[in-house]
Amino acid sequence: MRKPTIKDVAILANVSTATVSRVVNRQGGIKSKTEERVQKAIEQLSYIPNALARSMVRKQTNTIGVIIPDINNPFFPLLVSGIEQQARKKGYFTILCNSNESPEIESELIQVLLERSVDGLIITTADEGGYQLQPVIERMIPVVAVDRQIKNFEVDTVLVGNVDGAYQATRHLILQGHTKIAIIRGPQKTTPGYERFVGFQRALAEYNLELDERYVMEGDFREQSGYECTKKLFKLNEPPTAIFTSNNLMTLGCLKALTEIGWILGEQVGLIGFDDLDFAEFVNPPLTVVSRPMRQLGEAAFDLLYAQMTSQEDRPKRHYVLSPEIKIRQSCSLKSPKQ
Repeated sequence: MRKPTIKDVAILANVSTATVSRVVNRQGGIKSKTEERVQKAIEQLSYIPNALARSMVRKQTNTIGVIIPDINNPFFPLLVSGIEQQARKKGYFTILCNSNESPEIESELIQVLLERSVDGLIITTADEGGYQLQPVIERMIPVVAVDRQIKNFEVDTVLVGNVDGAYQATRHLILQGHTKIAIIRGPQKTTPGYERFVGFQRALAEYNLELDERYVMEGDFREQSGYECTKKLFKLNEPPTAIFTSNNLMTLGCLKALTEIGWILGEQVGLIGFDDLDFAEFVNPPLTVVSRPMRQLGEAAFDLLYAQMTSQEDRPKRHYVLSPEIKIRQSCSLKSPKQ
């Protein structure tokens, strides 16, 4: 069966093909009654506009690129869900790419997205220097950085209050009676890795606790590093009584190591993690976490991008910081710590 064409729609609606084109491409300048007639004809014929032709006329594709660094991290699907939810409301579709924390792969993905003429880009970059974004900036394609900053280009940014979240987490451990507190921090070249360590140190200083370098471990935001760092901590002559893990995957690794070691969570060792987990309430005891508004981060990122894509004027770059929330459960008690 032959697919209906724009000419078929024009004949049925008793208008010119140019009028149909203006309606399809939302160019305006058409009387409301005429537009209603065209829309009715489109529905009757089940006419589907050619996306490529529309993009050539409108000089836009209604697609955006989204690059994340680790698709295995439960944080990012929720972030992307927030982006897609807002994008669909405005008639945009997303092309999702995973850089696997590699600046080289990220550069390749950016080139692929440019070849597909995306209208904008939301990125959690693998390299905060941001040099791989040079071709995007040169083409004046709107960009929003989320979760991590871009240091060498001025772009709209959406972050979470990492310093405050880490401070609140560490303070909670201190108020539970812990003085031997370890941190499994993220890479210090990243915004979340660095800022969460700053918040950790701020809480220690406020309560006159010295930073014990033995209790500072650096992971890579992945599960295996959380596991290995925890094992190292409990080989110390004086292991910590509490651990602050700087992201969800490292928390998983830490939990796995504690199970192997045989330490009882919430009794022999306290634990608080940055980022909530689906099963955190069902761990025995339930896990205390710093929860981020992940979908809201995605929604805010798209809203900023949409404002850029639809604005005809230059405007100052915006920098949003959303507040995290401490979800207090039972994993941080100090009952009978080993010495």
